[in-house]
Amino acid sequence: MTTTHHPLAIIGGGLGGLTLARVLHVNGVEAAVFDLDASPAARTQGGMLDIHEDSGQPALRAAGLYEEFRALVNPGGESTRVLDKAGTVLLDDPDDGTGGRPEVDRGQLRDLLLGSLPEGTVRWGAKVTGARPLDAGRHEVTLADGTSFTTDLLIGADGAWSRVRPLLSDAKPAYTGISFVEVDLPDADLRHPVSAEVVGGGMMMALGAGKGFLAHRETDGSLHIYVALAVPEDAFDGVDFTDTEAAKAYALGHFADWDKSLRALLADADGPLTPRHIHALPIGHRWERVPGVTLLGDAAHLMSPFAGVGANLAMLDGAELGEALAAHPGDTEAALAAYEAKLFPRGEESAAESAANGVLMFGQDAPQGMLDFFASMGG
Repeated sequence: MTTTHHPLAIIGGGLGGLTLARVLHVNGVEAAVFDLDASPAARTQGGMLDIHEDSGQPALRAAGLYEEFRALVNPGGESTRVLDKAGTVLLDDPDDGTGGRPEVDRGQLRDLLLGSLPEGTVRWGAKVTGARPLDAGRHEVTLADGTSFTTDLLIGADGAWSRVRPLLSDAKPAYTGISFVEVDLPDADLRHPVSAEVVGGGMMMALGAGKGFLAHRETDGSLHIYVALAVPEDAFDGVDFTDTEAAKAYALGHFADWDKSLRALLADADGPLTPRHIHALPIGHRWERVPGVTLLGDAAHLMSPFAGVGANLAMLDGAELGEALAAHPGDTEAALAAYEAKLFPRGEESAAESAANGVLMFGQDAPQGMLDFFASMGG
């Protein structure tokens, strides 16, 4: 049986992998992207992202897509509110248009990147089951359908549970102690006006010791809410999340003494509740240089979401890796060494910040920790 060969293979068609493919394309380098989803529309891509001026925005400039990105920005999306469990607004920082972290819809941003790539770049329905080294830095990758391919350069952009990471590292994500229950309130201004007023035009955090509501307004007028709980990893095991009312009752039980306006963010949710455990790789995760393979994004430095940098870092990783490869034609190892020299310290700093922010957000004095944090940032 003949095996297909790809000079450069990217595993994962998320924002990081697509940014890499786009920057390579801009620099005249062809890449093949393999994604486990059956199609671009196989699943929703999550909520809003704030794209940072020191990471995500430079990545989009490198990709030649900055102006197109600006057209997707959600006006007013940078506004931030912090509340306590009584529903008292303790911080209300409106979006005056001068901030450096404009909000965009993750799905729209992914579509922008996908649309910028040559037809056929992404192979859909290609679930990677494993990879093994061959010789001279080459690797063989096996897919769930039983096929395989070889590649000269293998890049793991395949997220938290990366199938490529074991080629480089024995590290595995560990539970952070925080779990989310995700809910949505569609058409909020009309159907859920109280919740719409509570959340405001951008991001809202209602925080208490070991719990809270994190919410943001999306471009379609809906509210996406993360109900955060500091619970053991097995706390959801006895909860039937296919029974929406039972799942609501369980989650609401953690907020019995919270204001009714905040409880409504969960009680009035339309549709299913989605449980999600928050995992992270060890802070400072890194590996020795292995010929012909590297990682980017969550595959390299999975962290909690409490610094809001995960997607931005993945895009910057992809852009810098693409530029390094373009700058070292014919010397892949020099390119990967240069890329990883910047990747590791950046990932360590951000992971430490994310972990520290999680402590601030859900500490015993919450929400005071986050109020102090915003005050120190001039917010």
